[in-house]
Amino acid sequence: MLSLPEYTPALRDRFAAHGYLPLPSLIPTGALPVLAHEVGRLEELAVRRDFAMASTDSSPRHMTTLGGHAIARHSRLICDLYRREDLLSWIGAVAGIEAVEVQDLLERHVINILHQQGDTHGAHTDDYPIALVLFVEAPAQAADGGLLEYTPHHAALSGLESAAARRAHHLPGQGYLLRADTTAHRVTPLNGPGLRRAVLNLAYTTPDRQQARTTSAAQLY
Repeated sequence: MLSLPEYTPALRDRFAAHGYLPLPSLIPTGALPVLAHEVGRLEELAVRRDFAMASTDSSPRHMTTLGGHAIARHSRLICDLYRREDLLSWIGAVAGIEAVEVQDLLERHVINILHQQGDTHGAHTDDYPIALVLFVEAPAQAADGGLLEYTPHHAALSGLESAAARRAHHLPGQGYLLRADTTAHRVTPLNGPGLRRAVLNLAYTTPDRQQARTTSAAQLY
């Protein structure tokens, strides 16, 4: 279901330099409708979240989400995709780590959907080091919002307000790999009605990092 670029040292070096690696052909054309149908089916189980993190009023969550515990019960397709040995091996090689599955079902795979004007996933870092994000739906134009905004190798959320911040626009079928624990990131608000951004976020970690922070999944998803 995924089309991973062939691993090369240059790929690893690019990820190491930026903490972000775009994957413009991650989901093959024939597989995208299958994954989109699965996400659409699971969306019926998702829950609307509208709040700001207690630690900072600049990190709002306005989105509809489905945590990994529900996905584990209702989607064999996503569970099988998540645990593919070739995917784990590729992620480990590119990220330069021993990539393993996240033991916490809630955190390991999450569906996030922005579908109302102003929907956003505010500034944060993740509990686990690696996020592989697959785009099922996305606004066609960068001006429509829903962009990934990130600061390479800067975990401080304030960096997203600085000149160091970068933005990336992705289309359906595309994806990216992110060093999510040390790279502050957020999703910019949708700029109009009728726009949608639906992603599947797959989290991976290392054998010695299976403990999430206490302010993680239960608050976000």
